[in-house]
Amino acid sequence: MAEQSLTMDELSVIVTAILCGTIARAWILKEDYRQYPSYPNGFLIHIIIGFVAASLGAVAIPALMTKNFIAVTFLTLALQQFRDVRKMEKESLSDLENTEYTYRGEAYIDGIAKTFESRNYLAFITAFTVSLTITILSISQWVDIAIGIVVGFVALYCLKQFTKGKTIGDIADVEEGKVEIRDSSLYVDDIYVSNLLGTENSEKMFREEGMAVVIYPKEDHFRINLDNFGQRQAALFEATRALGNKRFHFTRKEYEKGRVVIALIPIKQEIDSLIEVVKKCPLIESAKKSHSVMNTNLKGEK
Repeated sequence: MAEQSLTMDELSVIVTAILCGTIARAWILKEDYRQYPSYPNGFLIHIIIGFVAASLGAVAIPALMTKNFIAVTFLTLALQQFRDVRKMEKESLSDLENTEYTYRGEAYIDGIAKTFESRNYLAFITAFTVSLTITILSISQWVDIAIGIVVGFVALYCLKQFTKGKTIGDIADVEEGKVEIRDSSLYVDDIYVSNLLGTENSEKMFREEGMAVVIYPKEDHFRINLDNFGQRQAALFEATRALGNKRFHFTRKEYEKGRVVIALIPIKQEIDSLIEVVKKCPLIESAKKSHSVMNTNLKGEK
């Protein structure tokens, strides 16, 4: 049996879809590079993996059209590949825990790893959509390619909006807190934080250079998210990573009103930056709870 080679039309479909899928992966990856531990080398790794994901999505339709069902079975490898991405990211971040100012925490690491895995699916789906659109249309080659690209990125936009996570700023107000030292204990806006300052030099340092923010939940049920230790640890990690940490870092929740305190002695003395970075800290998946579930109408149940 003679080997079947790709036609120019099929090749153009595959190349266009691969480029769109890879560009989509690079575009999405750029948004979260602040969470990534080894930029730019890690950035390159994920671009290459995104390229592979896009390639799998791009060749699916041409393979089916040429009745090359053996090639289609290789798509099953995509699932294992994406799981490996998640595992790799999780192991990498866990190995770096002891090198950071403070721990990310297992909940935050798990959320980041899931994000990187899911975004390879976005590259796959974008390439698949572009390939499918160009194959279905039969106007002219360049018009088909242009429409395919547009449809692919519209699909990416919709998927991106669907998978977009919330941040602390979406569910809470973040304001500067007043730092006070009372009898060797640290207070922020009259909220007790810690008695671990110890020496007079430490107390003096916190009085002169200490900074703090207080997180106020916008609704009472948002306390479920903010009280989660993993969420508070994630906010503390982002604060120390963005501003550095000269000495001491604390997080404390207040039980009556659900306020959360983030306090530290940063290297960069920029309170506006501290407020902004806490606002932009992602809500980790393990802390998300659906408030609507609690509104289920149970009337009539016995």
